[in-house]
Amino acid sequence: MSFWDAAFLGIIEGITEFLPVSSTGHLILAGRFLGLAQTDFLKTFEIAIQLGAILSVAVVYFKTLFTSRAIIERIAVAFLPTAFFGALLYKIVKEVFLESDRLIAWSLLLGGIAILIFEWREARKQKTKKEESKIQAEIALAEDISFKKSFWIGVFQSLAMIPGVSRSGATIIGGMALGVSRKNIVEFSFLLAFPTMLAATCLDVWKSREVFTSDNISLLAVGFVFSFLVAWLAIKFFLNFIRKNTFIIFGFYRILVGFLLLIFFI
Repeated sequence: MSFWDAAFLGIIEGITEFLPVSSTGHLILAGRFLGLAQTDFLKTFEIAIQLGAILSVAVVYFKTLFTSRAIIERIAVAFLPTAFFGALLYKIVKEVFLESDRLIAWSLLLGGIAILIFEWREARKQKTKKEESKIQAEIALAEDISFKKSFWIGVFQSLAMIPGVSRSGATIIGGMALGVSRKNIVEFSFLLAFPTMLAATCLDVWKSREVFTSDNISLLAVGFVFSFLVAWLAIKFFLNFIRKNTFIIFGFYRILVGFLLLIFFI
C-alpha cells in the first residue's frame, strides 16, 4: 500500500461513513479496485481508519456528546447490543464476512431495496399525518428516543457487522421504524458511532497488533487524517441533505452498485 492508496481509502471512508451506503463495503471494494492484497493489515486498516471519521463527530457534537447526561445514557444503552454481538462474532466477521465479495454485493443490493420500500411506506404515512409529522420533528432528541428504543436501535446497528449493510443505514431506518423523527435518528446515529467505532477499532488493533510496523503505522495515520477531514465535511452535508430530502437516492445507488458488482466482479 502506498501513501496515495492510504489517502484514497481515507477519503472513501470519510465520504461513506455517515451515508447509508456502507463504508466497510466501499473500503473493501476500493481495496479490490486498487489491487491491494487482502492482508491482515489491510483488514485492520479498513476498520481503524473509521475512527478518524468518527472523531469528526466528537468535534461537531462535542457539547452534546460529553455534557448531556440523558443522551449519554441512551447512547450507552444502544451500544450494549453491538458490544455483545461484536465480541461474540468478531472472528466470524473478520475471517468470513470480510472475505466475501458476494455477501457485500447482495447486502448493498438488498439494503437498497429495503430503503426504497421503507421510504415508499413513509411517503404514504406522510399524506395522512402531515401535522403529526411536523410536531414529531420538533421533539428533542432525548425525548424522542426512549431507553427501549435506544436498545432496539443498538440491535439494528449490530446488523452492520455484515459488510455492505451500513451502520448508519441500519440505525437510521431502524430508528425511523420505531417512530423516531428523521432528524433525531440521524443525529443519534452520528453520536452512537463514536463509542461503537472506538470500541471496534481498539479491539481490532489490539488483536492485530503484531501486523504493525513503522511503515504501516504511517500509512494508518494518513488514512486516519484524510477520513477525519472528509467526514467532517460529510456530516455537514448529510445534515443539510436530510432536512429537505429522503434516502431514496441512496437506495437506488446501493442497488446499482450491488448489481454491477454481481455482474462484473463476481
